[in-house]
Amino acid sequence: MPKVIRNRRVEDDARQIVRLAEGETAETVAIPAGPVLVPLAVWQARAEELAARGDVGVWLEAAEGAELIAADLPKLAAVAVNFPAFTDGRGYSTAALLRTRYGYSGELRAIGDVLRDQFQAYVRCGFDTLQPNAGRYTDAQLEAALASLGDFSVPYQGAVDEPRPLWARAQRGVAA
Repeated sequence: MPKVIRNRRVEDDARQIVRLAEGETAETVAIPAGPVLVPLAVWQARAEELAARGDVGVWLEAAEGAELIAADLPKLAAVAVNFPAFTDGRGYSTAALLRTRYGYSGELRAIGDVLRDQFQAYVRCGFDTLQPNAGRYTDAQLEAALASLGDFSVPYQGAVDEPRPLWARAQRGVAA
C-alpha cells in the first residue's frame, strides 16, 4: 500500500490511481472497487456513474485546468494534480486556483514526480496530500521530509496557506 503525507502525517493510502492503458477508452476502462482517482477523461465520460459511488476523485494532467472540473467539485471525494516532471510547475497554479477561485476545501493531492525539496511549495499552494511515485522514498525518508515542512515557521510571501505577506502581518501588529 503506498504511503502519502496527508495533513502533515505519513499514512498508508488505499486510494488507487486509474490510468488508461494503450487501447483503453474512458468509456470502457475498468474501475476497481474502493477509493480511486480517475483521469479527467474518464470522469467526463462517466460522471453520473462515478459520482454515485461517493469514493471517486479526479486527477488532472498538468495541461488540464481547474475550470474543467469546477462545477463537479462538490461530487468529488478528492482532486489530484499530476506533476509529470519536477520542472513542470503548472500544477501549483491549478492547486492555488482550486483553493482560492473555486473554493475547493476537499482533499487536494499532488501525484507524479513529487519531490521532497518541493514539499513546502506544494503545501503553500494548497495541497494537503503529497504522493510521491511509489518506491521513490523509504518510510524514514518520508518522515524526515515531513519534519522538514516545519523548517520555515514564518513565510515571507503570501500564498494559499497564509495569504498576507509578512510585511502586511507585521504592519497590522501581528508580528511573526
